[in-house]
This record gives sequence, C-alpha cells and structure tokens, in this order.
Amino acid sequence: MDNKSNSELARLEDAARAAWLYYVAKNTQDEIAQKLEVSRQSAQRLVALAVSEGLIKVRLDHPISRCMELAEQLRLQFNLLECEIVPSDPADQSSTHGIAQTSAAVLERYLKSDTPKTLAFGTGRALKACIDELPSMQCPQHKIVSLLGNMMSDGSASAFDIVVSMANRVQAKHYPMPLPVIAHSVAEKQLLHGITPVKSILALAQQADATFVGVGQMGDNSPLMIDGFIDQAKANELVSDNAAGEIISWVYDQQGQLIKNAINELVMSVPLQINANKPVYGIAAGQHKVNAIYAALKGGLINSLITNEYTAEQILQKIK
Repeated sequence: MDNKSNSELARLEDAARAAWLYYVAKNTQDEIAQKLEVSRQSAQRLVALAVSEGLIKVRLDHPISRCMELAEQLRLQFNLLECEIVPSDPADQSSTHGIAQTSAAVLERYLKSDTPKTLAFGTGRALKACIDELPSMQCPQHKIVSLLGNMMSDGSASAFDIVVSMANRVQAKHYPMPLPVIAHSVAEKQLLHGITPVKSILALAQQADATFVGVGQMGDNSPLMIDGFIDQAKANELVSDNAAGEIISWVYDQQGQLIKNAINELVMSVPLQINANKPVYGIAAGQHKVNAIYAALKGGLINSLITNEYTAEQILQKIK
C-alpha cells in the first residue's frame, strides 16, 4: 500500500470497513450502505474491492476442511484418480449416511453426460444406499451393467442387487447377470460363462467408463457369509488364508493380491482389473472395513475411494 495515493488508501480503508461489516459483523449490503453513508452499489463494490486487494483472508473452519486434507493425503499416497471423504457420524462410524449422498452425486455426474456411458456395478449395502439417493432421471443413452450374478445358490434373487432398481430409477438400458454369485463347480462356471449373452455382459463390464463397488471385510461379519454365499467353515478358512477382503466376491490378501483358493476358482464375477486406467470407485466405511479398504488400495483393486473421515484416518494410520 506504500505507493498508493491518499485517495486510494482512503478507499481501501473504506473497503476494509465494508468487508468487516459484511464478513465479521454479518451486515447486509443495505446495512453497510447505511452505516458508511454510501449507495448499495458502492457498498457492494467496496466489499468486492476488499476481496480483490487481498484484504480478506479466508480460513475454512469446518469439518469439511479436515476431510479435504485427508482426501488429498490418500490421493497422493495411493495415486488415486478421485477421493471423496465425508464427515463421520460420531455415534456410528460405519454409517453410510453422507457416503451415500456423495456417491450419488458422483454417479449423477456420469448420468448427466450427454455422451453415452457404460457404468458397471457391484452390490452391497453402501451401493444400495447410494442408489436410493439418486433422483429420477431420463438416461436412455447410458448402459448399466452388473459385475456379478444376481442369484443366490438356490436360485432366489440377491437382496442387494442394484442394477435393475437403478435402471428403473434412471431409465437406462441395463444388463443384469443371470448367474449365481459362486458356481458349484469349475465345470459349471465354464459352461455358464460360455453362454453368448453372459459373454456379452462380461465384455461390456470390462469396457465400462466407470465402475462402482463395495468393499467386503473378512471374519465373522463377512458379507459373503452373512448373505449366505459361504458358510462359517469357509469363512474361517479364508481368514486362515490371510484374506483381508473381497470385492464382487473376489477374495484378496493383506497385500491386495487375489488368493489362490477354492472360492476364487468358483467366483462367477467379472475379473478384477488391477491398476485400471478408468475410475473404479470403492464405496465403504467403518472400523471393520479398514483392513479390506487398505489392502484393496495397496493392490490397485480400486483407484478411487468414497469413505468417511474416521475410516480415512485409520487407513492413513496403517501407513505410518
């Protein structure tokens, strides 16, 4: 300010007063105009001048600032394409509230594209909550494809299959996979994967412009066991095999490497793409998910992440 004329300095002083009244004292522009005895337009220009001259220093004092810092740390640590961190609910660190809304916003961004997109989906509670947050839309230009079977071993429908319900909500062409999640034998898997419509779905899913998956943990509360795809004995076997988690039923270890075992030999899902060059969003949160998410990030099984603040902090702690 040393090289400014007296009139310029006086105007900056007025700008600083106007900015203080607006940002600190929370006055309206009409109130500022009255107190400084200027017109409303002049008050507006003074506030704008304070901003342009750098008189206003903004400090974001809100939980979202911490979330943004965590997102950037995770993005750099794991070379992520995208990372969205939402504030945690202190009463429930595993809550999908916030994650569902943010995931829906990301998904809506793709759906609003006029350019036809192919979007691939896993299953799970977090993803289902995400789809429930989507508004009704008209998206006939897009294709929605399932990454895994929509049937239980007895032929009943999977409770968390989302492709059909999502397609009905956004009016897009959809490709559910009419298969069991896990085959009874390798021969059955080869036979079913050889069916022409199934081959088309598998190929379409692998070419998706964006992929959205849940991340399942291992142990007594493993979604694979809770949802009836494996029994307690197989769940114990996976834990003893050093399994860390599963994505669309593919089981991987603490390093994010697929485990060579009987379960993976029978999984009917689309093969996972390691270090994919298109977005693969992992959507999950909670203490019981931390190991599974961390291993998936290490192994390049996902390259984008949507989680909450608590989970992000726990993942970063594991790196130290």
